[in-house]
Amino acid sequence: MRTIDFVILAIYAVAIFGLAQWVSRDKGGHQKDSTDYFLAGKALPWWAIGASLIAANISAEQIIGMSGSGYALGLAIASYEWMAALTLLIVGKFFLPIFLKNNISTMPQFLEQRYGPSVRNLMAWFWLGLYVFVNLTSILWLGSIAVHTVTGVDQMTALILIGVFALAYQMWGGLKAVALTDIVQVALLITGGLIIVFLSLTKIGHGDLAAGFNHLTTQFPEKFDMILSKDNPHYKDLPGLSVLFGGLWVMNVSYWGFNQYIIQRALGAKDIAEAQKGIALAAYLKLLMPVIVVLPGIAALVLVPGLAKPDQAYPEMMKLLPPGVLGLVFAALVAAIVASLAAKINSIATIFTLDVYAKVRKDSTERHLVAVGRITAVVAVIIGILTAKPLLGGAEQAFQFIQEFTGFFTPGIVVIFILGLFWKRASTAGALTAAVGSAVLSAAFWWLQEKGIYTMPFMNRVGVVFLVSLAGAVLVSLVAPQKKDVNVVSLEGVSYKTTSGFNIAGLGVILILIALYATWW
Repeated sequence: MRTIDFVILAIYAVAIFGLAQWVSRDKGGHQKDSTDYFLAGKALPWWAIGASLIAANISAEQIIGMSGSGYALGLAIASYEWMAALTLLIVGKFFLPIFLKNNISTMPQFLEQRYGPSVRNLMAWFWLGLYVFVNLTSILWLGSIAVHTVTGVDQMTALILIGVFALAYQMWGGLKAVALTDIVQVALLITGGLIIVFLSLTKIGHGDLAAGFNHLTTQFPEKFDMILSKDNPHYKDLPGLSVLFGGLWVMNVSYWGFNQYIIQRALGAKDIAEAQKGIALAAYLKLLMPVIVVLPGIAALVLVPGLAKPDQAYPEMMKLLPPGVLGLVFAALVAAIVASLAAKINSIATIFTLDVYAKVRKDSTERHLVAVGRITAVVAVIIGILTAKPLLGGAEQAFQFIQEFTGFFTPGIVVIFILGLFWKRASTAGALTAAVGSAVLSAAFWWLQEKGIYTMPFMNRVGVVFLVSLAGAVLVSLVAPQKKDVNVVSLEGVSYKTTSGFNIAGLGVILILIALYATWW
């Protein structure tokens, strides 16, 4: 990086930090309470919700990790993004009306209202562990790889700087600071991503963008197969039609529907219509993401072939950019890292404060709860910094590592929530059966694979474990029915009717998906 690149990066850092503090400032002597800090006062506009959903999702694990997967296995990895767009529509139409009608602030809170404190406690601690030791560490580690590769700064130094900046960025304002600045972060992310795609394809095509893309499809036709056949060496990662009809649905529904740092943005909406408009915006942005996060990885096969690790693809592509442009694209990457990291930090603080601490210290004041949230954020970042390298330092493809690990638990999570939302007879015993059964059965499949006894693609494993956990939860719920005084989730007055605007937007997403898969089947 040249001086101009560092100047652009510095301008971004100062501007976004200042904007975060300004938009989340206390007005008229009002002091932040827990609703302000953790849910942005339940007043987020649709554009902030849509942008913040993407900013929370697209980070180093997507940009670095999915570009690495694009380099290794091709466009098929884009199914994670494109099927997520359809999943978002389902979440907006069927899940959010129940959550908002019941005034839900956190996912563990819903579980407590539906099943009682035992399920809430189990899942609250599970999510805290997942967010700190998988999500937080992966963003820190992959983000530090990018900073080290592009700037030459020592990787551990970069890791610490990223963590401290993201912590300070959201420390005072909470979710409002994050969400109301994410429109800037996402605009920068999209601009930077499109620049690197444009420059890389025109370089491959000797000045012609279309020629560059055609060169990629001609030289590497196997990288543009959306549905992998069984003889493909990467079939184990994306097993054929399972990306359309199998385990990927379980992963996506869990992530977009029941993941605190994602759904928290929609829970901060002023009403259901505003939340659904934000969801629709996010769905269209998800359709665009593979262009930004996957295509550069495929282009790297031509421009920087023979990489030691696939995850080096995006940082190496950035090195090809001219001064000034490199600074802008690098600022976009840092924006994605910081925005997503801040989202995770805030959600960790939210779950610990509202679902763990507040349940023990029931007499805590609003001011005290906000202070606990800030302390929790600091502790989480320190733990993430200390454990990032030991956990992720040896991973070949970090994105696949993340999916493999979370796949142990997501089948049970989806069972618990789907039954809790739509089946009145689901009981606490059934929910616990799904949670424990999912982890145990997944671990058993993993052990069989490690021992070479039986191998199953992890996405298929997720689908099988989901079906078995669902059957177990239903059976146990029938044998051990719920106590009537536990379930206080109300479906009375919940409407699944959506506006014509949302319906038209949803139809557009479906038609685009049909066209994409028909083109690259």
